[in-house]
Amino acid sequence: MSHRTRIARSALATLSGATALSLVLAGCSDSGSSDGDGPAGGDLVIGVTSDPDTLFPWKATQFQAVNVLENIYGSLTELDSDMTVVPGLAEEWETSDDGLTLTFFLRDGVTFQDGSALDSADVVFSLESIKDEATAAVAASSLAAVESVEAPDEHTVELHLASPDASLPANLASVNMSILSSDDTEEELNGQPNGTGPFTFDDRVSSQSITLVRNEEFWGYPAGLGSVEFRVIPDESAIVSALQSGNVQMAVFDDPLVAQTAESGDVTVDPTAQLSYHALMLNATRGDLADVNVRLAVQCAIDRQQVLDTAALGEGEVTGPITSPAYRSDPQARPCPERDLDQAAEYLADSGRSDVTIDAIVSQGEYATSVNEAQNIQAQLAEAGITLELEVLESGAYVDRWVAGDFDAAVALNGGNPDPNGMYGRYFTSDGNLNAVAGYSSPELDELFAEGRSVEDPEERREIYRQISAHLEENAAWIWMFTSYSYTAMTSSVQGFTAMPNGSLRFLRTTALTS
Repeated sequence: MSHRTRIARSALATLSGATALSLVLAGCSDSGSSDGDGPAGGDLVIGVTSDPDTLFPWKATQFQAVNVLENIYGSLTELDSDMTVVPGLAEEWETSDDGLTLTFFLRDGVTFQDGSALDSADVVFSLESIKDEATAAVAASSLAAVESVEAPDEHTVELHLASPDASLPANLASVNMSILSSDDTEEELNGQPNGTGPFTFDDRVSSQSITLVRNEEFWGYPAGLGSVEFRVIPDESAIVSALQSGNVQMAVFDDPLVAQTAESGDVTVDPTAQLSYHALMLNATRGDLADVNVRLAVQCAIDRQQVLDTAALGEGEVTGPITSPAYRSDPQARPCPERDLDQAAEYLADSGRSDVTIDAIVSQGEYATSVNEAQNIQAQLAEAGITLELEVLESGAYVDRWVAGDFDAAVALNGGNPDPNGMYGRYFTSDGNLNAVAGYSSPELDELFAEGRSVEDPEERREIYRQISAHLEENAAWIWMFTSYSYTAMTSSVQGFTAMPNGSLRFLRTTALTS
């Protein structure tokens, strides 16, 4: 006997954040249009501040790249607007009683942009390639429990696990887990993406625009838009002007002040609370930061609410490590929940260091509040006798340094996930493929993350991730700051778009333009 998740397209299951634990259960995919009447047409222009730094989905971490690629490629599972796991390229799946085998049943008639048919060989190729260390896929650790991938027939895929993994269905929904054609290579796809999503790649003008067109062969309802152009406009004030003049019909801002200026005339702005989190990432393998007392001094010297107020007009919440709604960390359960310069001084004294200098990288262009955050943190640390040297980099250069773990500290905005293992399993485990970025791991964390994957009971999982959060805070692995909002600005002609708590633009597939 096995537990089977069967989905009918006509059924619609919704879960609140409080019940988002049941991620292995799926409701209907809301990946089609709202009425199923077919395309409405229209060519949408979205203003973005940076050109995507890659078109290869397994390596995409930059927000702009993710937003483009999630509309071109497909994954076995998807997340609906309530962050519930729903079918993607797999129309159903089942889990064996012992939790050690997940069997996915693929949709019939799915094709790639080049016309080739999706089959189980493509899924086996994709998942095995993501697992392969040589690929350097950023989500490889999401498959840590997977021992082998097999294809009993062309529409069935079996994942055999070393231990149960309750987080796997949610983790498979990431664009970093996209299913690619077994005939394609990274080099080819960086020039000509070849996906199964609601849009297909049409054209790219370097540093200016990327244009997608409706995929007439998409397995779901055809997209309502004829095309989507992501137009690069580096200055957000210029994007606001383009919106108000009608040259751009949509943009997503993270700076509330910019969002306020955009809302006028024909432009409305809708805020959406985000699972993403702002943090000062500390590399515990480098210099003075190798001493936990120095890291704790940094933690105690920062007033997180002041950073939030300065950078984002107070629109958000101070946060701990885990932002997944059902597992959310208590920001008061940390050393120095409020700024404490006396305690910071004690930690510095315990470290034996009187002169601490930390080099920090900062992105300019990937998100708007980064430099303001960095400068406020710098000023606060100076009051504690800690020097933060800032190196402001354009988005692509920042991502390159970040992925390589080539920094002492990084002012960062990281994406959240409805499952906490998806947030941190690849960072804070000793064999995590982004552990060089995290700069911290421990045997205790390795054991806790393994437990968190294997346990399905919601209460047990909550306690495990509470312990993980406490360990991260007590060792000041990073300094978690706040969660904030995204602000979706649209002209009145844009209809049917749904913003998501993970910042995804996947509901461009349900969007249309009215005249």
